[in-house]
Amino acid sequence: MVDSDTPPVTPPAPNSLPDPHHLVEPGTAVLRLETTSTRQGILDGAWWPHSRDIGAELPGLITALTEHLGPITRVGLDASAWDELPGRLVIDGRVVHIHSFPVGDDTVLITRGDEDHFVLLVVPPEATPSAAHDAMARAVQADNTTQAEQILINTGSIPPHGSPPGDRHAEKERGEPV
Repeated sequence: MVDSDTPPVTPPAPNSLPDPHHLVEPGTAVLRLETTSTRQGILDGAWWPHSRDIGAELPGLITALTEHLGPITRVGLDASAWDELPGRLVIDGRVVHIHSFPVGDDTVLITRGDEDHFVLLVVPPEATPSAAHDAMARAVQADNTTQAEQILINTGSIPPHGSPPGDRHAEKERGEPV
């Protein structure tokens, strides 16, 4: 029986995707992981943070990763890509050490245990939902051999120019076109 007072549900337009940032609760990570156990591709997953505030973004990511991978002990990322970079955070009662590496803001290195490393593509917070969806889908393809920055360029998540990822962030902060 159809309720005549209920408006019909209209499906989204074919090329429009909802913005996952608005569909998830604050503190929840927008994350995709490769679904095969072979880990043959360059990347093991993709993460689309809401902002460049690592203190606000990292707890949701670590909580989600811990559910799927087990305890996370370290995170490596480029300090120039984030607003502030603490040396460690306590997340879900566990200390997670944060290290700055010159990896660029297009990846984050996750360590489970002592030596098991995962590399995640980081989609810039300002990316459109469509570009973010495409970049995340490409990053988790089992046979992906495309570097993270090139995936972001190919999907329109970042502009195609030669400046390093940290420089794009600095230009954005100064209000310069990126």
